[in-house]
Amino acid sequence: MLEGIVRDSMTKQETKSLRKDGYLIANIYGKGLENINAAFKKNEFIKFLRNKSTIAFDVNVGGNVTKVVVQEYQKDPVTSDLVHVDLMVAQPGVRTTYKVPVTVEGTPKGLKNKGLFVFHKKRVPVKCTIENLPESFNLEISDLDTGDNVLVRNLELPEGVQCFLDPRVPVVGVIKAK
Repeated sequence: MLEGIVRDSMTKQETKSLRKDGYLIANIYGKGLENINAAFKKNEFIKFLRNKSTIAFDVNVGGNVTKVVVQEYQKDPVTSDLVHVDLMVAQPGVRTTYKVPVTVEGTPKGLKNKGLFVFHKKRVPVKCTIENLPESFNLEISDLDTGDNVLVRNLELPEGVQCFLDPRVPVVGVIKAK
């Protein structure tokens, strides 16, 4: 479980001081809930996210354990350091938008025909409750030849899960190398 602290002060000076001490600034919010201004040790946060196996995970902030999902993050444009993260509370029974990762299996046969494999969408936005949320969309790509794509309409969506992208949008594909 990821441990964090509650930020008491919201001033610019306090935020800079926390960042200097190695903290990552975070906001935790949810539908009908009061926002929590938090901070996590940056290195612990990054290690935890790299090793997590599910989309939703538990955080302990100020003694309260909450199940959250990373909704958005901001990086420094020059150094690419993580600066800020928005965590949304995963409330049971509440339909909301989640970004589900796409994983692939196999090697496309188009690579032998001078093709290049491309991820058009690494994450697919879906609208559902946390109970119906798929962990990932696992795609078999062995049959993809040069010029072939797997589109949003080819994804197998579980019961109660909606994708609001255009069905013609490609998720992965093999393009012709120049």
